[in-house]
Amino acid sequence: MAGLPQLTDEQRRAALAKAAEARRVRAEIKNRLKMGSLSLPELLEQADDDIILAKMKVLAVLESLPKLGKVKARRTMDEVGISDSRRLRGLGTQQRAELVSRFG
Repeated sequence: MAGLPQLTDEQRRAALAKAAEARRVRAEIKNRLKMGSLSLPELLEQADDDIILAKMKVLAVLESLPKLGKVKARRTMDEVGISDSRRLRGLGTQQRAELVSRFG
């Protein structure tokens, strides 16, 4: 098993800043979904171009939608055939279409 990569202090700070920015962007997107100012089809379209959004888990996105809790989100993923660990960039075209038809 390989050890941790040897990073300089500058590289470590840059990596931490990049990770913090990614967390901030994902939290902002989830909040916009919850408030209804961003729709699921819009998010899927943005995720095609933005790697930070593409790495969001589908389950977290669904749980952020209004009137959709943890149980309904998991049930929906099971019905559509999406794994719990799937991220937005890993969705197939049929899975995307099904999610858009349900929540678009």
